[in-house]
Amino acid sequence: MVARLHHDRVAAAPPAAWAFLTHGIYGSGGNWRTIARQVTSRRPEWGFVLVDLRQHGRSEPGPPPHTVDACADDLVALARELAAAGQPISVAIGHSFGGKVVLALRPRLRPAQTWVLDSAPGARPHAWEAADNSVRDVWASMRALDRDWPSREAFVAAMVGRGHPPALAQWVAMNLAPAAGAAGATGALRLRLELDAVRALLLDYYARDAWPELTDPGLPGEVHVVLAARSSAVAADERARLAALPPPVPVHVHVVDAGHWLHVDAPAAVVDLLATHLPAPPAGQRGPAQASAG
Repeated sequence: MVARLHHDRVAAAPPAAWAFLTHGIYGSGGNWRTIARQVTSRRPEWGFVLVDLRQHGRSEPGPPPHTVDACADDLVALARELAAAGQPISVAIGHSFGGKVVLALRPRLRPAQTWVLDSAPGARPHAWEAADNSVRDVWASMRALDRDWPSREAFVAAMVGRGHPPALAQWVAMNLAPAAGAAGATGALRLRLELDAVRALLLDYYARDAWPELTDPGLPGEVHVVLAARSSAVAADERARLAALPPPVPVHVHVVDAGHWLHVDAPAAVVDLLATHLPAPPAGQRGPAQASAG
């Protein structure tokens, strides 16, 4: 069984084509709303479907096992639903964890383009235990802290007290939602991340080798890999391997001056890349623009 995914549509005009836009771990599709709006202002023939992956945002949690493949299967189910409504997906874009998800999606959906935004394609099976793994440290803090909070400010203060930067703590606090049955109550917020399931997703992300999906010459469409110059998410050996790919492999590598959260550090550069390199929409593909849908 797949998880039914919450999604918002962003379009400046009735688009001729649609693109999936997915997020990293602890995030949600809404993190990319500003980017989507700015790209559609320059490329109004495109619309974006901002997706909350399983175990994130307002999507269904989905049944185990919680893996990159399961996330890709969820997206396939959503793509079929959208295609039936006259909104087929032509491009898939993923940041960080979502980058491996869209690579796993590539042989299933066979999009015209796949965008991998600062996501390591190779396997790093011991990354969870690495001393400098800040993603694991955030998980450990959420595990150590309470799940229920009187306010977002209290949660942010607790995360900062454990050594996390305020901006990161505020971003993670977006995963707080009103607790069930607490409508109208003062302060009744609950962390909506199921931490064991999120850890399972991360462990599978680290264990998965996505180079075959990245470089398979038998797959249609091209891949755009965007590397953040000030990020360590993609190691030096993988950056060198990307730079040395032979010309027949349709992989284009771009580097932006940003940290891992490149949509925050360098949004104009991300917008410019997408607006410049998104393909012309497939002929005859058009669907009604909608502001949002769940």
